[in-house]
Amino acid sequence: MVKIIGQEQAFGSPGIDPRWTHANKDAVGTAYFTSSRVWFTVCNGVVTEVYHPTVDKPQIRDLQYLISDGKSFFHEEKRHLESKVEQMWTHGLGYRVTNSDPQGRYAAIKEVIADPHLSCILQHTKLIGEREFISQLQLYALCAPHLEVGGRGNNGYVIEVAGHQILTAEKAGRWMVLGATVPFSRLSCGYVGQSDGWTDLADNFQMDWEFDRALDGNIALTGQLNLDESHEFTLGLAFGTTLHNAISTLFQSLNIPFQQQKQHYIEQWKRSRQGIKPLENISFDDGNLYHHSISLLLAHEDKTYPGALIASLAIPWGEAKDDQDQGGYHLVWTRDMVSSVSGLLAAGETETAVRSLIYLATSQQEDGGFAQNFWVNGEPYWKGIQLDEVGFPILLAWLLHQQKIPLNFDIYPMILRAAGYLIRHGPATQQERWEENSGYSPSTLASNIAALICAAQFVRERGDEVTAKFIEEYADFLECHVEVWTVTTEGTLVPGINRHYIRITPTDINNPQPNENPNQGTLLISSQPPGEPAEFPAKEIVDAGFLQLVRYGIRKPDDPIIVDSVKVIDAVLKVNTPVGPCWHRYNHDGYGQQEDGSPYTGWGKGRAWPLLTGERGHYELAVGGDVKTYIKAMEGFASDTCLLPEQVWDEADRPESHMYLGRPTGSAMPLMWAHAEYIKLLRSNHDNQVFDFIPEVANRYLGERQECKLLEMWKFNRQIDKVKKGYTLRIHALASFRLHWSQDDWQTVKDTPSTSTKLGVDFVDISVSNNQQQPINFTFFWIESSKWEQRNYTVLVE
Repeated sequence: MVKIIGQEQAFGSPGIDPRWTHANKDAVGTAYFTSSRVWFTVCNGVVTEVYHPTVDKPQIRDLQYLISDGKSFFHEEKRHLESKVEQMWTHGLGYRVTNSDPQGRYAAIKEVIADPHLSCILQHTKLIGEREFISQLQLYALCAPHLEVGGRGNNGYVIEVAGHQILTAEKAGRWMVLGATVPFSRLSCGYVGQSDGWTDLADNFQMDWEFDRALDGNIALTGQLNLDESHEFTLGLAFGTTLHNAISTLFQSLNIPFQQQKQHYIEQWKRSRQGIKPLENISFDDGNLYHHSISLLLAHEDKTYPGALIASLAIPWGEAKDDQDQGGYHLVWTRDMVSSVSGLLAAGETETAVRSLIYLATSQQEDGGFAQNFWVNGEPYWKGIQLDEVGFPILLAWLLHQQKIPLNFDIYPMILRAAGYLIRHGPATQQERWEENSGYSPSTLASNIAALICAAQFVRERGDEVTAKFIEEYADFLECHVEVWTVTTEGTLVPGINRHYIRITPTDINNPQPNENPNQGTLLISSQPPGEPAEFPAKEIVDAGFLQLVRYGIRKPDDPIIVDSVKVIDAVLKVNTPVGPCWHRYNHDGYGQQEDGSPYTGWGKGRAWPLLTGERGHYELAVGGDVKTYIKAMEGFASDTCLLPEQVWDEADRPESHMYLGRPTGSAMPLMWAHAEYIKLLRSNHDNQVFDFIPEVANRYLGERQECKLLEMWKFNRQIDKVKKGYTLRIHALASFRLHWSQDDWQTVKDTPSTSTKLGVDFVDISVSNNQQQPINFTFFWIESSKWEQRNYTVLVE
């Protein structure tokens, strides 16, 4: 039976406002087996966010030790001790943390793993130092629950069960318990900043408060460990859907000797290396980052929703973020997820990609789209429309198909629906890959063109030549307009280069007459510091997204506009660091550490992204350059524990803010997109071929070009006002219709029934002869409703 020890309620409810922890992690781990549904992170030498029962649900803020002699000092691990974090193995996510007294009097050596089978974090601890000194030390475990993804509304209790006193917390039916292989001599629950253990010890170096409960607040649990018998023990943090479940998990986990748990843990992880390609010789660090990247990518897959991979087990600038912002990066983005599993495919691991493709098919929305990002259960979080994220699942399906990886699940309906979505909603996207602006984006267009060509291959293999041709012709329409939509001819960033790709040609997707001139329009860039300009000429904002055109085989690497655009981004976005080159996302980016090195809080300055070094490395391979510089740079950006950050500091060192050129900022670390890009760069260099290159795309656009129909599209979301002579004007609608039209100002009239497709699009083609002078006028008669459109449309001929 469980017994609440007493009834003494802590004071100071509800505590200070809760926050998360720093996002630049030193370690990330989980067991390889799916029965252990718990993930841990480490930062500043202590366990930080722990996730359970799914990879998107952080349940604590942090777990650390407080150390005192009871009379002259009080140390908090993460603030007062010198920390060193080491990998215990190359092929598994276990870590040794050594936190040392700056005066050299003692050290706490901790080994952190997850129970190989149960939902419990295990932290084996050994206190070392001069025997006489450490015999006087008092050691306290301090845990800050943030159950159900939040620090508010938590309830803490001191309980007794089976003769043991332990600490527990609960919120909304989620339970957490804290215990050890040595007993607690004193325990307390309190409100953070008011009656918690840290506040208690900081006062007089002694634990004076013993509160049995702290309800409905931002709480912390404190337990003094009884070290009379041993300075070596294992601390356990377990979770469950009931209190009994959590307690039994804790005691069963602690019952098995830590060394035995550790042995099982690494044996599990070694199984993940079956079939992995030996790419160590391509690296310059003996394969350390390569193998750790594989483990990290595998660790970011959920165990309740197989195939769901999140972007990162981190909450960017969490220390400055109210925990009511629940998303962080522990969400599924199809872009990041497909990058992750294609990185695993590049390493030779195929099973995860198959699970992920099936997971994506079951997460697809009814209209064929995908939410901007979503929880692992498929529930949307942000709801923007990003057309590249609709195309990426098709690219993953084709990658598996190319590698002849068997798939008994019929993925064809997902492909057809996604292709239809791209055709119905494109070509402008509400958000490009940086999730901020709408319009015509080179990177989005590249992914969409490639995805549609792949979709057409699937359709043709099913024997549907008509639909395959329709999809290909739409892809051709996009491809023929890439430069028209996204290349400025009035560039001013680099003297002598007037023509280059820009980041995006801005337009409102709800405007049926969109701006399609890359020389016109202004771009609103979010996250700008107060008082700074937020609007810029779109033609003067560049990013490296155009390199995706080379990556997939849509443009040659030595295409003159590509070459000039590379010169521009090198002049504007490149940063040289001690370990190698890195690039900003785009000029005037505001998403990053502030000028003084303080956290991003809605505004800042975008810093350099290591994943862009990987992308640039792929371009250098395609153009025949030396890839070693880029591989070495990515390895140099990694932490000592082989974690790659989202962003690195791009200016002179600021030691007072812990910002150093080429080292991580407070954004997410590790970022799975970066780790996947690194693996793919190794594989690409090994094969002397860009891993994401699609021969079917290149054959269509880089080989001996087949004669493709010169198409111009009129759609209700893109009502063009002119068409060139010699083109075919294709008119799209999302319902069956009869086109009532004229080429001679209504002197003569034609009625043409629309052709239906399997993609939710009906169309009529009008051939525009080289002799055509008059505009083309038309209207619609809607078959299903038997109604006229009630207005005429005009397209000029030029």
